Amino acid sequence: MDGKVSEGGLNVTLTIRLLMHGKKGETVKKMREESGARINISEGTCPERIVTITGPTDAIFKAFSMIALKFEEDINASMTNSSVTSKPPVTLRLVVPASQCGSLIGKGGSKIKEIRESTGAQVQVAGDMLPNSTERAVTISGTPDAIIQCVKQICVVMLESPPKGATIPYRPKPASAPIIFAGGQAFTIQGQYAIPHPDLTKLHQLAMQHPPFTPLGQTTPGFPGLDATTPTSSHELTIPNDLIGCIIGRQGSKINEIRQMSGAQIKIANATEGSAERQVTITGSPANISLAQYLINAR
Repeated sequence: MDGKVSEGGLNVTLTIRLLMHGKKGETVKKMREESGARINISEGTCPERIVTITGPTDAIFKAFSMIALKFEEDINASMTNSSVTSKPPVTLRLVVPASQCGSLIGKGGSKIKEIRESTGAQVQVAGDMLPNSTERAVTISGTPDAIIQCVKQICVVMLESPPKGATIPYRPKPASAPIIFAGGQAFTIQGQYAIPHPDLTKLHQLAMQHPPFTPLGQTTPGFPGLDATTPTSSHELTIPNDLIGCIIGRQGSKINEIRQMSGAQIKIANATEGSAERQVTITGSPANISLAQYLINAR
């Protein structure tokens, strides 16, 4: 959100982010021209795209009403050939900095209840943050009209309580999906499909070759000093206390996953008084250690 907050709050510039599937290039062009809002769609190969809509609030509402009506048209079109009798509601997913979600929910859920009742739209704020970000998904569904009213109220809340601290924006990444290893290959899960992931497969194969892999470019058999008995070495790193949680995961789930994927042993020292960091020791072959480090940094 830009810093231009003026009294009345409705002619300020505001940025609203929303998650969408698929390509809608032509439609977007028309929406830009008619609404006067800046509409940007994230690039990438992900099925999910982030659509960023920036402009004065009235331009944003205009863009949203066009999006909601377009979604409704799509629903109507898909219903003409189907036997479904009840019409599904239009659903949009906004991406909102977690620091603003509290204001959106209100004390004891009072604000979100008020928005639901006054607009007739269903509003759901996700309990967890989106992967690798400090943003949450807010799902709105209802008639196009209810959705527009609902977006208006959400804009007002976002203007009244700007995000606190730095926001790490959500970027859809195929790799932020769950990862499955099967038959020596790594797959990421997207919707109902498992999609082979070559980069992760390479890492996985490196981790699984217990004789340490030869450094790249040195494929000469019997390279001196690189027989299968390469001694295990250990590597130490320090991690700030406030980040250790996301590496350990709930009841150690994440750290166990990293141990399994890397094949390295990982010990996390207990917190010492007065220190803001924890010592982490990784033991294993050089290949296992570099993979463990990679996975820890990725977290």
